[in-house]
Amino acid sequence: MAAVSKATTTWNGDLTSGAGSTALETSEVGTFDVSWKARTEPGGGTTTPEELLAAAHASCFSMALSHGLTENGTPPTTVSTSAEVSFVPGTGITGIALSTTASVEGIDDADFQRIAEDTKTGCPVSAALSAVPITLRATLA
Repeated sequence: MAAVSKATTTWNGDLTSGAGSTALETSEVGTFDVSWKARTEPGGGTTTPEELLAAAHASCFSMALSHGLTENGTPPTTVSTSAEVSFVPGTGITGIALSTTASVEGIDDADFQRIAEDTKTGCPVSAALSAVPITLRATLA
């Protein structure tokens, strides 16, 4: 049976002067304001679809890398991943840059890089976002 996660966004007004809010309904951890201005001029206390995608991708990648490292017999102590999603008005999402650092005992860099690259394509969110280029910088702590 599939696990289903739900979020809902309500938008008021036109694209450029309107605004809305996105509620994370499954977890109930919060409601976040969204606006076109935030998409084109980041900051100001509102989020964007791209920031929400970045959060989803970073968390999925960290979990998937942890699993891959454990399957390799080298479970990590920590995995920290950031994701930067680039958006160009009129074009859309143009790329995702992942950067991960992991603390892993007993692994050499070549094996770590191989597992990280496999994770880049095997992570479910990476697969869902594969229509755009995804880059990866992986570092052992």
